[in-house]
Amino acid sequence: MEEIQSQSDNYRSSSSSASSPASRVPSSNFFYLRKPGSLRQPISFEDSPEWEDTDIDVRVEEGGDSIHIATPASPSLSKLNSGSLPSPPLPESAIFARKIAGASIVWKDLTVTIKGKRKYSDKVVKSSNGYTLPGTMTVIMGPAKSGKSTLLRALAGRLHNSAKMYGEVFVNGTKRHLPYGSYGFVERETTLIGSLTVREFLYYSALLQLPGFFCQKKSVVEDSIHAMSLGDYANKLIGGHCYMKGLPSGERRRVSIARELVMRPHILFIDEPLYHLDSVSALLMMVTLKKLASTGCTLIFTIYQSSTEVFGLFDRICLLSNGNTLFFGETLACLQHFSNAGFPCPIMQSPSDHFLRAINTDFDRIIAMCKNWQDDQGDFSSVNMDTAVAIRTLEATYKSSVDAAAVESMIIKLTDKEGPLLKSKGKASSATRIAVLTWRSLLIMSREWKYFWLRLVLCMLFTLCVGTVFSGLGHSLSSVVTRVAAIFVFVSFTSLLSIAGVPAHLKEIKIYACEESNQHSGALVFLLGQLLASIPFLFLISVSSSLIFYFLIGLRDEFSLLMYFVLNFFTCLLVNEGLTLVVASIWQDAFWSILTLVCIHVLMMLSAGYFRLRSALPGPVWTYPLSYIAFHTYAIQGLLENEYIGTSFAVGQVRSISGYQALRSAYDISPNSNSKWGNLLVLFLMAVGYRILVFVLLRFRVRKNVSACRFFQCNQNTNDAR
Repeated sequence: MEEIQSQSDNYRSSSSSASSPASRVPSSNFFYLRKPGSLRQPISFEDSPEWEDTDIDVRVEEGGDSIHIATPASPSLSKLNSGSLPSPPLPESAIFARKIAGASIVWKDLTVTIKGKRKYSDKVVKSSNGYTLPGTMTVIMGPAKSGKSTLLRALAGRLHNSAKMYGEVFVNGTKRHLPYGSYGFVERETTLIGSLTVREFLYYSALLQLPGFFCQKKSVVEDSIHAMSLGDYANKLIGGHCYMKGLPSGERRRVSIARELVMRPHILFIDEPLYHLDSVSALLMMVTLKKLASTGCTLIFTIYQSSTEVFGLFDRICLLSNGNTLFFGETLACLQHFSNAGFPCPIMQSPSDHFLRAINTDFDRIIAMCKNWQDDQGDFSSVNMDTAVAIRTLEATYKSSVDAAAVESMIIKLTDKEGPLLKSKGKASSATRIAVLTWRSLLIMSREWKYFWLRLVLCMLFTLCVGTVFSGLGHSLSSVVTRVAAIFVFVSFTSLLSIAGVPAHLKEIKIYACEESNQHSGALVFLLGQLLASIPFLFLISVSSSLIFYFLIGLRDEFSLLMYFVLNFFTCLLVNEGLTLVVASIWQDAFWSILTLVCIHVLMMLSAGYFRLRSALPGPVWTYPLSYIAFHTYAIQGLLENEYIGTSFAVGQVRSISGYQALRSAYDISPNSNSKWGNLLVLFLMAVGYRILVFVLLRFRVRKNVSACRFFQCNQNTNDAR
């Protein structure tokens, strides 16, 4: 304690610019602002506008079972003087006519352990206590790897399977999990569909989440748009197109939050709402969330750092460092807490910057590097205390403070009596979700030119090139080997061109993972919707390419044979589409997926029986199993049987040989006239088998959150607990 006291005195003496605790902490809300004409004057609290008291009165009735919260209106930015930052414009329609019934959350002695997550301890969150109330914004703040996101996930019941939680979490005084639809969770990084407008994106999200008729969900979507102040962007594409830019990062972040608001949740969890936002977008985001909280919704989110204006909008703050709770309570009381511990906030410094500067151990390395440096005002840093000592001081001060006792007293009051139970709002049926995903995928594929339109153009151009190269073959015996080569090149390289759809498939998988985590979709629903939506485009590719190739090569002029050619090639594309989804689900990375698919296609082409007959291939590996799992084998064999079974070629003037005999030296086929349908059946079973494998991989991938890249990429970034 003597070491802590001496370093605290040293820190207090070094912060000469900091005022005393009594003068540092105002009795009003917290904004550092200048008066007009005072640009050359130092900032002080005397320049701050007068604010109304924003304390929240919470009482539990003796004879009731509900918690009554008196929340005065949040301080309006319009009260600022003309020299201050103006209030962000919000449309009049953003005023809510419908109030949201929030819910209280209490966590007591909450500890979360993740094996191998920490170097010295598996405890990511250690004995945390706190609460959040309806109509308020509670922020979990701390440096990187402090356990912010882990605590947020623990409260929402969304911890990974590798994490174990100890302690108690109460919702309206009851220990139970949050039911579907009662809460919303917004990830730090969410995947949006760039080819849809904001209104379309939210409408399809509402159709996936809510039960009932379609017309009843339009009002919910409009409420979400107004709630997040997206009225000016409602009809704009999220990702834009070649002639129009997409939405800025701030608006994209608000769209991801609006997606969760269509359920009208009682509680909204947001992981880093200011992630990748500039100061103006961050302020507009927090003002919008403050307005949302004023309707009664309970907001709890994590944040790394904020400006002074944003900091003044928080109601309560939970300050973490390495999993330890250094403070929980009112925002202004945190300033007093730091002052009592010997770390008053300097006037010219933002509170959040000051908090993180005192508890972030990364600053020790900077001080060690720059210990001999000096600036114009003396030391390089006004904080020369070891952050480990500062953390111990703040933690010890908080445990013995009135704030910790007040938190324990409030926890007892909130858990003494049970409030109303949160009920599930129901889900859309599986048939409805399949129909919605099918229609949405059709719309996306029709607008994304890189998805199928580019593949259509590439396949048609390639088929045109192959057709012109092999045109004019005739129907003589000498043309058999050349025609086999043409069919092999057509099937092999058009399948190889399907690799161009890998980025689109990866985006689909990311969207599915995001929706699955919030229970908006499922693996089977996603696969059926994607399959039904892709069938028209794959059929268009197969018809256009087959017609060009069939007539340029000069194959047999019969309609039934032409239809089989189209059907065979269409099934071949379905198999290839399933194979692409399998590889994309395994790697979840464009580079490794494309590289793997190229290698697989090369191996399948080598073992397809064209370069060397299947009967002459080496037994291990090439014959079994490669030649049997290569879809090229069955596609080419079926097309050749369709063309040559039942035909004959004259040898001289007397003798003739059958098409089967003519092909024996070029390719292995069956003499049975119905064997081509057997090959088509094998292709169909392959397409089904690949889809089943994708289903298993998606379920495994979403639940375990693993990919092959985590094991094979050297520089893979890991998502540490924040």
